[in-house]
Amino acid sequence: MSFRVSIACTRAQGEAIADGEEILPGAVLVADEPDPGQPDHWLIHAYFEHPPTKDEIAAVATLGLDAPQVEQLGEADWVTMSQAGLQPIRAGRFTVHTPTHAPDRDRINFEIDAGLAFGTGQHATTGGCLAALDKLERDGRRIANIADIGTGTGLLAFAALALWPNAKCIATDIDPVAVDVARDNAAINRVKLGHGAGELLLAVADGMDSPMLAARAPFDLIVTNILAGPLTELAADFAKSLAPGGTIVLAGLLDSQADGVAAAYEQLGFGIAERGFGEWPVLVCEQPH
Repeated sequence: MSFRVSIACTRAQGEAIADGEEILPGAVLVADEPDPGQPDHWLIHAYFEHPPTKDEIAAVATLGLDAPQVEQLGEADWVTMSQAGLQPIRAGRFTVHTPTHAPDRDRINFEIDAGLAFGTGQHATTGGCLAALDKLERDGRRIANIADIGTGTGLLAFAALALWPNAKCIATDIDPVAVDVARDNAAINRVKLGHGAGELLLAVADGMDSPMLAARAPFDLIVTNILAGPLTELAADFAKSLAPGGTIVLAGLLDSQADGVAAAYEQLGFGIAERGFGEWPVLVCEQPH
């Protein structure tokens, strides 16, 4: 018998559920955005193979808003069920899918488990980043040194290495759990870990505050899918860590926040090559040569 405990949450709370692994070790957590027209109204679902205890329900309550709702799901495998609802995402030449979906022929495929749903491309920001990276490579951009800041599941770093297979890449996150997740996903997707060309280096870091990032700089490409506030706060640090003529791909901001974030980078001399579109635009910023 399976059970699901659901709670309304903000987008920020939904993105933070990787931290819930320590709070709910007996559950799989999935966050989704049920209505794209309400981008800050998300849901967190906790799936259990047993009736959730009062303590477990109380733990779910700390992750979101209002009171959690408990449902009995019957005999269905809750992992399979949660994955089945996540359709593959296609952006540029990439397809991102859960284990229950087959890869697409003649495309670059990545498999991300549904229990780690945020970052699989289900959210428009991730798909937008994949499309932006794809366009950079198609436009002939030569990239030898990459940083993925706030990597989450590792997906954007995997995509960048697929496009520029001889580049070095470092992916960091402030959350050690996320770094562990990225390491597991690298194994699933046959991404080689290491310090050399064509390899991915993983590290825990708060923004650009890391000796490993400092040692790797300057970067030809920085990609970051976080939130508008940190994107603005990190602008100067990103600028210092970027090579002349380098590119930053920025995501995680609403369309109403795009002008403010763009202005922070324009003040540092960046040109905005792409402003994106839709509710969750992706900004592509170019450092002068």
